[in-house]
Amino acid sequence: MRLLVADKMDLAALEELKVLGVQIESRPELTKETLPGALDGIGILVVRSTEVTAKAIEAGRQLNLIVRAGVGVSTIDVAAASARGIYVANCPGKNATAVAELTMAFILALDRRLVDATTDLRAGRWEKTKYSAARGLFGRRIGIAGLGAIGREVLQRARAFGLEPHVWSRSLTPARAAKLDVGYARTLEELASRSDIFTVHVTSTPHTRGLIGRRVLEALPDGAIVVNAARPEVMDFGALEELVPRKGLRVGLDVFAGEPDKEVGAIASRLLGRGVVYGTPHIGAQTEQAQRAIALETARIIRSFMTEEDVPNVVNICATSPARYAVVVRMMDKVGVLANTLSVMKRHGINIEEISNTVFEGATATCTKMRVTGRPSEACLKEIAAFEEVLHVDIVALPNLA
Repeated sequence: MRLLVADKMDLAALEELKVLGVQIESRPELTKETLPGALDGIGILVVRSTEVTAKAIEAGRQLNLIVRAGVGVSTIDVAAASARGIYVANCPGKNATAVAELTMAFILALDRRLVDATTDLRAGRWEKTKYSAARGLFGRRIGIAGLGAIGREVLQRARAFGLEPHVWSRSLTPARAAKLDVGYARTLEELASRSDIFTVHVTSTPHTRGLIGRRVLEALPDGAIVVNAARPEVMDFGALEELVPRKGLRVGLDVFAGEPDKEVGAIASRLLGRGVVYGTPHIGAQTEQAQRAIALETARIIRSFMTEEDVPNVVNICATSPARYAVVVRMMDKVGVLANTLSVMKRHGINIEEISNTVFEGATATCTKMRVTGRPSEACLKEIAAFEEVLHVDIVALPNLA
């Protein structure tokens, strides 16, 4: 099987896959526009930031698996992949430490204004009085929006600096917050109102777009530190631009609206000239440690897919099967028996959602379980049971877990 890596990546971690007959091709120069033309004959696609469109998925007629070598899958048309039966997986949590470290670097740099101090020193200006006015971190309140892998890593580091943590997360309950010994915020506005430091760690989904909007930002205390090392889509940059000078906010951004597609390019952000606003070019997950961890996780996903018929971290399979009945058929382990059974099911208009087969010791008998949406008729079951090689047919109603 051919594997295409369409981004810069640590390929050494993928070398082991060659033992499984995987041919690895690296083409980091590919873009959203050129990717479709490179997918002929490709069975597995690995990307980081390169966008995988519906056009690319349609062009990849032999694609079986797409792996996002990072957290989230916002750059992949998951619906198009699902429509063609292509697995989509990612590597959650593997860059969490790196992003948390950058978050803390922003917080420290903004509190002490390290960038401005360095700029003045390089210009020959010794401004000791000006830069001695930092408030310090100890005892101040940090609001963490999102308590996934990155949020938890930030929480751990915030405690080490003596910060008082408050948290908002869709899944957080008051009981769990008490167990974690963090302040529980019912809403993002409530979290922002308590935050001397406000840091964002939510993924980009249709539900989180614009989540950090004007009302949240206006709830921040004057002079608060704001950090977004998550995704640009979750924050209202227009409101932030307006509120930075009005509220005296200090802002650290690793993500920007309208980021260039390539590693080197131009960006126009009026935010960077609005006050104490520091930025980095979306490098939160780019430490050597993080990239190695992501590459190893990518290799694990592909290895499991190739050898165990399982896809770790898959994001596009049904959480709850639509099947409502299981047809259980015990039969002889002979050629054509299962094919005959499936032919009957087809003739009676029964759609099989899932199927599994168990071979018993001695390989003389098997048990096949076919999970179906509708209950087969008695005539259908009798027709299956009439085959000489069929030992028994049964039907089981499945619990509705929807």
